[in-house]
Amino acid sequence: MEIKQAITTYLNRTSRAATLAAFRILFGVLMLISLIRFLMKGWVYKFYIEPKFHFKYYGFSWVETWGEYTYILFFIAILACIGIILGYKYRLAIILFFLSFTYIELIDKTTYLNHYYFISILSFLLCFLPLNATFSLDAYYKNRTYNYVPRWTVDAIKVLIGVVYFYAGLAKLNSDWLLRAQPLKIWLSSKIDFPVIGKFMNDAWFHYVMSWGGAVYDLTIPFLLVFRKTRPFAFILVVIFHVCTRVLFPIGVFPYVMICVTLVFFSGEWHEKFLSKIKNILKLTSRINTTRDVYLPKFPRKIFLVVCIFLGIQLVMPFRYLLYPGELFWTEEGYRFSWRVMLIEKAGYTTFRILKYDTGHSFTVDNTHFLNAFQSKQMSTQPDFIVEYAHFLGDHYKKELKNENIGVFVEGYISLNGRISKAYIDPRIDLLKVKDGFEHKTWILPFEDEIKGL
Repeated sequence: MEIKQAITTYLNRTSRAATLAAFRILFGVLMLISLIRFLMKGWVYKFYIEPKFHFKYYGFSWVETWGEYTYILFFIAILACIGIILGYKYRLAIILFFLSFTYIELIDKTTYLNHYYFISILSFLLCFLPLNATFSLDAYYKNRTYNYVPRWTVDAIKVLIGVVYFYAGLAKLNSDWLLRAQPLKIWLSSKIDFPVIGKFMNDAWFHYVMSWGGAVYDLTIPFLLVFRKTRPFAFILVVIFHVCTRVLFPIGVFPYVMICVTLVFFSGEWHEKFLSKIKNILKLTSRINTTRDVYLPKFPRKIFLVVCIFLGIQLVMPFRYLLYPGELFWTEEGYRFSWRVMLIEKAGYTTFRILKYDTGHSFTVDNTHFLNAFQSKQMSTQPDFIVEYAHFLGDHYKKELKNENIGVFVEGYISLNGRISKAYIDPRIDLLKVKDGFEHKTWILPFEDEIKGL
């Protein structure tokens, strides 16, 4: 009964509706800028139209490129962003954004980045939250606005952001990151021409300061943001950290996204002041006659349950790697979708050999005939890419050679986080006889080393 009463009490708590409205505007603006930037750089053609072959996520092979019509997907997402910013037909706009953006990301897993995944799951969460309760065209046309929203609608966003940071910190608690300062040592050593601090880029102490500092930052920042007294200091850290990562590493608009989304931790009064400034700048006047106290969803407990299940999945899924034997950084089984940010640097090559079983003759594949440079680089070090590409080659050469009796064998050597290059794939295994899936990939050769940590 006490637990039930505590849940009921929590469900009755409220937060300022301005917090969600400000978050909606910032999220929409950042997504709009990101999509326009993608178009202007020609990446739509480079990543989704030009390639002859697209790598698929397991279970999503049905997601096909739209070819030249892929631009339509981007324009749908852009229109959805405008709707999100204005709060016009918000529910439809956020659902369209989630579907279009996620579909784009599912076309080819070569472009996978943690922050794209974050945007997809965040936009999914936002489909269930009333970000249009105030300061929106929806409120204007309905002639009804709200001062407050259920507190859990704001806390859900905070929890998701906290998971991203904290889990990224947990992932850094490994011997490569803490005891070898890898792979930061590799990346920073290439930036000696950087202004002012470039002279430190080759110094071991600087590598360790950056690696340990990054781990401490990720582990503590969610808690520092939660408490009012430490929040201003925490936000300064957020700005410094993400500006530095943006300057040092080419990671697009993600640092700006993380800076802006952490503003959700600030008080509702702060967000009301933010909205007031927007009103003054745009010279907006409110003509809404009906102001209600608290926004109440039609099915509050059901929506709350859906949000809790969603957040529960986010808490559990990063630990799925524990179901697999072997070194995670080597096999990458359970690596994606777990907030393991910038933890590995793999370099090497992978060679594919087509064998005709009936004659015993074989030949080596020139990957440039099928993959662009970016795809080839991603494929050469990731096992699920390798087996998928092997099956693509098998299907291709069975048709070209008019011979069903062929095999695809792979030889690859990989260097992980500065180690000596080692054989990666068992060259005796015909990968056409291997199916990709959630099972452990026994055709990956042992790592023969140890990386201690989570």
